[in-house]
Amino acid sequence: MPHSSDSSDSSFSRSPPPGKQDSSDDVRKVQRREKNRIAAQKSRQRQTQKADTLHLESEDLEKQNAALRKEIKQLTEEMKYFTSVLSSHEPLCSVLAASAPSPPEVVYSPHAFHQPHVSSPRFQP
Repeated sequence: MPHSSDSSDSSFSRSPPPGKQDSSDDVRKVQRREKNRIAAQKSRQRQTQKADTLHLESEDLEKQNAALRKEIKQLTEEMKYFTSVLSSHEPLCSVLAASAPSPPEVVYSPHAFHQPHVSSPRFQP
């Protein structure tokens, strides 16, 4: 059975005429591209900002690391100095000679204490 012209006419009346449809599609496409361009630009800016922040944080951590390494070196030297002073004092110490048998030597790890650092005058910067 052939279609009536009324049903086909009603479907065309809902959409804009062909010339206008192309124009509105073009406008939407241009708007979508512009919106996407702006979104991509913002995304790149955020990415750049994040990279800059990470770079600054990395530099700060490198400085902290260098300072801590310097402090470790200084404390190690100070420990050697005090160990040497103690070793030279032990044979002369009257307190140690008069006391009961000495306990076994206790060796402490340099990381065993987390107390504030008190440095000797010899190792002042």
